[in-house]
Amino acid sequence: MTPFLWSRAESATDWAPLDEDRRDSSALLRLWRGFMTARSFIALVLLLLQALIYALGQAPRPAVLVLTGGYLIVTLLAARYAMFQPPIRRFGSAWMSTIGIDLLVFSALQLLQVGSINYTPLFALPVLMGAVLGTGTVGLGTTAMVALLLLGHAGWYWLQDQTDASARFVQAALTGTGLFVVSLLANELARRLMREEALAQSNRSAAQMHALVNDLVIETLSEGVLVIDAKGQVHASNPAADAILGQGLAQLALPFALNAHPAWAPLAAIARNTFTRRTSQAREIPIAQAQGAPREVRVRTRLTRAAEHGIESLCVMFLQDLRELEARIRTEKLAAMGRMSAAVAHEIRNPLAAITQASALLGEDLVDPAHRQLTSMVQQNAQRLSRIVDDVLDVARARQQRMLPLGEQLVLDPTVRTLAEEWVRQTQRQGVLLVLEASSCVVRFDIEHLRRILVNLLDNAARYAGAREGSIQVTTTRRNAAGRTSLHVWSDGAPLEPAVQRHLFEPFFSSESRSSGLGLYLCRELCERHGATIGYERRALAAGGPEGNEFAIAFLPGEGGLTQ
Repeated sequence: MTPFLWSRAESATDWAPLDEDRRDSSALLRLWRGFMTARSFIALVLLLLQALIYALGQAPRPAVLVLTGGYLIVTLLAARYAMFQPPIRRFGSAWMSTIGIDLLVFSALQLLQVGSINYTPLFALPVLMGAVLGTGTVGLGTTAMVALLLLGHAGWYWLQDQTDASARFVQAALTGTGLFVVSLLANELARRLMREEALAQSNRSAAQMHALVNDLVIETLSEGVLVIDAKGQVHASNPAADAILGQGLAQLALPFALNAHPAWAPLAAIARNTFTRRTSQAREIPIAQAQGAPREVRVRTRLTRAAEHGIESLCVMFLQDLRELEARIRTEKLAAMGRMSAAVAHEIRNPLAAITQASALLGEDLVDPAHRQLTSMVQQNAQRLSRIVDDVLDVARARQQRMLPLGEQLVLDPTVRTLAEEWVRQTQRQGVLLVLEASSCVVRFDIEHLRRILVNLLDNAARYAGAREGSIQVTTTRRNAAGRTSLHVWSDGAPLEPAVQRHLFEPFFSSESRSSGLGLYLCRELCERHGATIGYERRALAAGGPEGNEFAIAFLPGEGGLTQ
């Protein structure tokens, strides 16, 4: 609702609220219902008054009895069926069906009054209705009509009896003046009420909007948020806090005591320190979990502003999982390192090619076995550097080229057989077993990318596997329950340490000093480019058989997937 704008001219009769400012006001509608109830009550009292006159032994006048009975019926019907569109802007049907009828009825009663009964105070009702429910013009106009009616009534008596006319005119004038004052005050109070209502609704709408935005922001924050009062009661939390703290925080009914769980006692202590010292706090503490090791959490607190209207300050606690923070920092560093490494790799390729070529030419003229051995060492290390450079450049290309060419498709089983046999011939590795069970399955994958992935996985397997037959197994499987065809490379090597498993697919991470740490990372990047996934699992191929390390690639059906 827009704020109320009131116009005020030099003349006292020109000030009034603008029509659109009081439209659809709930306060005016409530006042309307109150006035309708008051009219019905007055009508009932007037009718009961006639019954009281009859009970006291006086015969009521039939005209007054009919008038009061009819007025009761009209007021009841108006209270039930009359439609009100605030404010009353003119002396039209809305004014006539309510205020106009009251003026007519009260004027008739004043003329038909019996004995000492004076109906003049009843005119306060139409004056108030006009001042409160109508515009300034309607309010002052209604009051002026009442004043004229009172003066007319005094004149009527003056025509009948001129002995005591001055007192009635003075009484009418004083009553009219008082009604004008009441009208002005009532209109001013109604204007203030409308203004306050508009301001309250505007503030309420703004508060609701801010609450919705705050809820959305807090719900989507990656940081955990807890809102705590000075008594240690938690009044709000977000899903991230539940994920970080665990222990079923989301199931607790708000508000709840922060120290309700022993694992959260350090958090409650930090909140108490925040309120005691009235300053922000920042700490890194371990939080026990329902399962697994404790989680390192960075805790920061802030106090809300000094409260108004008796509302106390609140402590807002921010929780951040240090593992996620460290992973984010590590990812950013690795991304920067990757860009730098790609640039350096480009610069290394040319001098490295020159070293390799010069070493090969030098080796042709050497006869001394010791010199040939030195030349061979140079060539081997140059080839190793060349592979590292290729890995770095392949990673850079894989990150830049995310879209899969639509025409790249291959039949999985014969392609895997060809690539595995090539690797066996080049490495002279024994004990590799092929179990291909995905015949006729066609996957969308670039053959060179699949070659690079399979070579990396087989190189890793050969580094730790035994020499027996079947120590390395390459397996393909047809669609499983999830609709995927997969490729598995299994080896009987020793289990990987948990710390190594957590960083398997990160760039530049390796458990060996002679490895670039880019092989598995490149495998994951190439799989993601083709819509496939790669994962690691420690398992046995058969019940009762030896356990080994297995890397599995799952090809998605449809886009980036497979057809049969």
